Amino acid sequence: MPSRSHPTQRQRRLGAELRKLREAAGMTAEEAGAVVDIKAYQVSHLEAGRVGITPNRLRTLACNYGCADEGLVEALVAMADERDKNWWEEYRGSLPPGYLDIAELEHNSRTMRTCSSVHIPGLLQTADHARVIFEEAVSPLPAHELDIRIEHRMRRQSVLDRKHPAQFTAIIHEAALRMQFGGREVARAQLQHLLAVSEREHIEVRSVPFAAGSFPGAGQTVFYAHGPVPQLDTVQLDAAHTTVFLSADLQLENYRGLLERTEAKCLSPEKTRDLIHSIAKEL
Repeated sequence: MPSRSHPTQRQRRLGAELRKLREAAGMTAEEAGAVVDIKAYQVSHLEAGRVGITPNRLRTLACNYGCADEGLVEALVAMADERDKNWWEEYRGSLPPGYLDIAELEHNSRTMRTCSSVHIPGLLQTADHARVIFEEAVSPLPAHELDIRIEHRMRRQSVLDRKHPAQFTAIIHEAALRMQFGGREVARAQLQHLLAVSEREHIEVRSVPFAAGSFPGAGQTVFYAHGPVPQLDTVQLDAAHTTVFLSADLQLENYRGLLERTEAKCLSPEKTRDLIHSIAKEL
């Protein structure tokens, strides 16, 4: 298969999972390569996501690694067999790669959970709200780049509108609900949008009220994407100049625990809607 100069996060993840399986089996790259008639350096390229792998070769490797988890193997085969380019590829070269990787992660998630203490989650933002967020970027953006980022964020929301959307739970601190990004009118419209989408069967919005006191975590936005099997779950964190993806078993376990502890402090969806109504009326 042709070499990739810039593999996506999903392609790198497939390679990383194959490396985990190889290392768990105690095999060297040279030994693994001999199984499928490739060189050790090609195994390294494969495990870095720089080249792809055919489903048959993947199954052969998994078999020789002694992986008996059929669900994991078939999920990896499905990843290896992906060929179609999706809409976010239109933005390659126009946006940082992390933006495309987030859209790809959302597209392939079976269930999504997010927790935010200052911002409304991107999948639930209005265009006006998003514009204000991007206007306050660390480095001011030129007008055309601002428009591209807003357009991309709005297109990401199509993941919630498809025929069989993933279940999406948004935990939003009361502080984020009360932030008046763009002034009263923009803030009110954003809250009304939240109320509308929270009525949809596959979207659950829950708030951590001020009265709950302290809450778990460092206050950064956490996005947890559930894959087809637990081993392929992913945590995505926002940082000032990059996007961080976590997939180590202990990291996944820690963030699942963080979200569960935070949910325990949340209002019910019904009481959350009452709170949003109340805040909107104050604006």
